[in-house]
Amino acid sequence: MKFWMEGAVKMGKKDKDKDKDKNKCKAEDPEQGLVEIDAQDHEQKTKQVISKKVYAKELQNLQIELVKLQEWVKHNGLKVVVIFEGRDAAGKGGVIKRITEALNPRICRVEALPVPTEKEKTQWYFQRYVSRLPAAGEIVLFDRSWYNRAGVERVMGYCTEEELREFLRSCPEFEKMLIRSGIILIKYWFSVSDDEQEKRFQDRINDPTKRWKLSPIDMESRSRWVEYSRAKDEMFAYTDTKQSPWYVVNADIKRHARLNCISHLLSLIPYEDLTPDPIKLPPRQADSGYVRPPFSEQTFVPDRYGAHSNQ
Repeated sequence: MKFWMEGAVKMGKKDKDKDKDKNKCKAEDPEQGLVEIDAQDHEQKTKQVISKKVYAKELQNLQIELVKLQEWVKHNGLKVVVIFEGRDAAGKGGVIKRITEALNPRICRVEALPVPTEKEKTQWYFQRYVSRLPAAGEIVLFDRSWYNRAGVERVMGYCTEEELREFLRSCPEFEKMLIRSGIILIKYWFSVSDDEQEKRFQDRINDPTKRWKLSPIDMESRSRWVEYSRAKDEMFAYTDTKQSPWYVVNADIKRHARLNCISHLLSLIPYEDLTPDPIKLPPRQADSGYVRPPFSEQTFVPDRYGAHSNQ
C-alpha cells in the first residue's frame, strides 16, 4: 500500500506518519497477545496460512492414512526408520506427536536418546543407535539421531575434529548398510528462520509447560546460528546421497510443516488399505447372580471436576 509515495515530495513528515498509521492494524499474536502490525503484510500472511478448521480436517485424513500405513508395515514385516533433525524449536516434536497420535505404540515408537553414558562414549559411535533400530513390522521415529555428531557435538566441541571426519566418511556407508538390510530410511531436516526461532524461544520462556524444552545448549545455539548453518551445509554435502537423501521441510508455519511432512512421508512408502471389515461386538455376558462388592470398600479418586463438584 504505497500510494502515499507519489506525493512524498510535497508531503510533510507529519502527514507521512499519519498516512503510514492508516496502514497499521492490531492483531492477536499467540506469543505476544495484541500487537501492532502492517495491515498489508497481515492480510497476505492470513491468506497464505491454512485455517485451523481446514488444518484439523486435513490432519485427520492424514492420520487415517497413517493407520493404514501402519497396518501395511505390520502385515508385510517392513522396517521403517524416520529421522527428524533441524534447528532447535523447528517443530520436530510437534510433527512426531501428530504422527504417533493415532498409531499403535507397539508398532510405532519414538527414540529420543539422552546424552551418552561414559561407557557409551567408548563404544563404536553408531552402536547405541543400532539397538534402537526396528524389527520386522515396526516403525521407529528418531527425534534427533546419529547426526548429533555433525551438529551439536561439532559446534559445541563435544567431539574432536578426527571424530567428526570419521563420522562424515562412515555415515553414508552405515546408511547404505541399513538400506541393504531392508530398512526403509527416511531423513527430514526442519528448516526455520532465525526470526521464527526467536519467537518460539520466547514462547517457551513464557509458557511454564514448555520451559523444560529450553536446555542450556538450546540457549547457546542462539549465539552460534552461523556455526550451525555451516555445520549443516557440510553435513548435507557428505550425507545427502542419492540412496539416502535429505528432505527439507520449511517449518516457519507449523500447520503447513506438519501436513506437508506427513503427506510426503505417506508418499514415500507404497501401501494398500488393509482396514478390516466393520466389527460386530458380541453380546455381553449375562448376569448370573454376580454381586459386586460395596462401593464403600473401594477408594475412589475425589470427584473435583464432576457435575456435583463445587468448583
